[in-house]
Amino acid sequence: MRIGIIRETKIPSDSRVCLPPNHCKKILESQPQISIQVQSSASRCYKDEEYEALGIEIKEDLSHCDILLGVKEVKMDKLIADKTYFFFSHTIKKQAYNRSLLQEILKKKIQLVDYETLTDESSKRVIAFGRWAGIVGAHNGIRTWGKRKARFDLKAMHLCFDFKEASASYSKLNLEGLKLVLTGSGRVSNGSAEVFDLMGIKALSKEEFLSYSGTKAVYCQLSTEDMFAKGEKNDFDIAFYKDPSGYHSILSPYLEKANVLVNGIYWDNKAPALFTKEEMKKENFSIEVIADITCDIAPVSSIPSTLKASTISDPFFGYNPLTEQEEAPFQKHVIDMMTIDNLPNELPRDASADFGNQFIEFVLPELLRPVNDMIYRASITNKEGTLNPNYAYLEDFVRG
Repeated sequence: MRIGIIRETKIPSDSRVCLPPNHCKKILESQPQISIQVQSSASRCYKDEEYEALGIEIKEDLSHCDILLGVKEVKMDKLIADKTYFFFSHTIKKQAYNRSLLQEILKKKIQLVDYETLTDESSKRVIAFGRWAGIVGAHNGIRTWGKRKARFDLKAMHLCFDFKEASASYSKLNLEGLKLVLTGSGRVSNGSAEVFDLMGIKALSKEEFLSYSGTKAVYCQLSTEDMFAKGEKNDFDIAFYKDPSGYHSILSPYLEKANVLVNGIYWDNKAPALFTKEEMKKENFSIEVIADITCDIAPVSSIPSTLKASTISDPFFGYNPLTEQEEAPFQKHVIDMMTIDNLPNELPRDASADFGNQFIEFVLPELLRPVNDMIYRASITNKEGTLNPNYAYLEDFVRG
C-alpha cells in the first residue's frame, strides 16, 4: 500500500497534516507493506526536514500512490484520476460552493473518503479535529469578550507555539460578570469546556444558571435535548437525530440570561435555527458575543448572524441586529461575531498529532482489512464515477 501525503492547496492555506513525521515513522516500522511519501510544503506546520530526519521521503510526484491523504478540499486541477482520496470535502450537506468539486471527483472516477463520515458500527465518528476546534473556539470567544469589554487582550492562539503556551495566562483573566452558554455535548463542546474549566469559569446546571444572580464567571453546557423540542408539551425524542424537522428551539431563556454564546453543536439543515433575527432585535436578547464554532453560513445555519466565515488573520466582525448587516466589531450596538471555520489550524501541531493518533488507531486497521465496511460507509464516491448508495441523496445536488 502506497500512501501519499499531499500539499494543502485550499486558499487560505491550512497548515495541518493528517500524519506528522513521528506517526509516519510508527506506521513504517509496524507495517513494512506500507510506503509513505510526502509532498513538499512550505506552509505545513511540520517542515520537510522533520520528515526527512526520520527517513520519510519528500516527493513532488505522488501519482504512483494508491491513497492520498489531505486535510481540506483539494483544488480541482490537482486531483489525480482513479485514486482514493481522504479529506474533509464539505459536500454532504449539499454545500453549494463545493458542487463543482464533487462533480470533478465523479468525473475523474475518484474514491472520496470524507473524514467526517468515518464512523464505527454505532455511527459514532472515529476521527476528527473537533476537540481542538472547541479548544480554539472557546479561547477566541473569551478573547472576543475581553476585547469588547476592554479588559484584556488574550494572545491569539496562532501566535503561540502550542496549547501550553496559550493557556499560561488563563488564571490571570478578569472574567467577572461573564455568563456563558455552551451548546453541544460532543468533542467540540467538551473541548471548549476544558478551556472554561482551566480559566476557572464555574460550570452550573441548567437550573442553577437560569437562577444565578452573582458576578462570578459561570457557564452552562446544553445538550441537544436542552435546546430543541416538539409540540406544545416541548417533548424530545431520540428520533430527532434522524429527522429533526418539526422541532422548535427552546433556547430563549438562556439567551436572556447569558452575554456570551459559544456554539459547538453539529447542526442538521432540517433542524430549526437556535434563534431568529427577530429575536435578536428584542431588548431582552442579552448576548453580546457569539463564537460560532459550528460555522454554517446564513441563511442555512443555526446562527442567523453568521453572515460569513471569518479568518485567523481577521477573526472578528460586528452584526447589527437592527439592520441585519455586518459592521465593525466592538461597538455597543453590535453583537460581536467570531466565525473562523478552520479553528484547529491555530494550533496545528497539537491538532495534527491528535488526528494522527486517531488515524493510526481507528482508520489504518480498516485500510489493511480485505473487506473494510467503515471505509465503504465513508466513501461518498467510488471509482466507477458514481455516488455510493448512502450518498445517493446528493444526486440532484450534483446535477445542479
